[in-house]
Amino acid sequence: MRTATFTRTTKETDINLTVNLDGSGKTELQTGVGFFDHMLDAFSRFAQLDLTLTCTGDLHVDEHHTIEDVGICLGKAIRDALGDRAGIRRVGSAWMPMDEALAFAAIDISGRPYLAFTADFATLRCGDMGTQMAEEFFRAVTVNAGLTVHLNVAAGRNDHHKLEALFKAFGLALRDAMRVDAGIEGVLSTKGTLD
Repeated sequence: MRTATFTRTTKETDINLTVNLDGSGKTELQTGVGFFDHMLDAFSRFAQLDLTLTCTGDLHVDEHHTIEDVGICLGKAIRDALGDRAGIRRVGSAWMPMDEALAFAAIDISGRPYLAFTADFATLRCGDMGTQMAEEFFRAVTVNAGLTVHLNVAAGRNDHHKLEALFKAFGLALRDAMRVDAGIEGVLSTKGTLD
């Protein structure tokens, strides 16, 4: 089983996170930010990974540190759970429609962190989460997992739908990229490494 546990304590957040990349989408989430928990649940279900997460953050300030630091921990846990990355498909992409919204995600488990994020939101917040925090979360995951990620909200009017489509597309693309393929020997790289 490709699993990892990551713990991080700072003056701003205290996080305990466990991920199982070969799970079934089960989650236990307590970040204190309800809409963020909803997005993490959607991501996990579509990625078919199990995620257990508790975070105590400085929500009296705002949700920024909580969401960014969870992204850091999730990225590091994914990186650790992937191990040497031998046999994985490495690349995945997905379109995700949600009512009038449409989002696209493409991921390369490349070892070269890069995020291209294209999304416009009509509102500043969805529930208790700032819409700007989506990009901060995905950047934190991308950098700490060593991914190349392109995310694009191609259509939509409702910000809830746009964000949920984005998190689900990310999950679907990651599911494909981290899938083990019996036909791949070693790592899928001309360099012979994905570090």
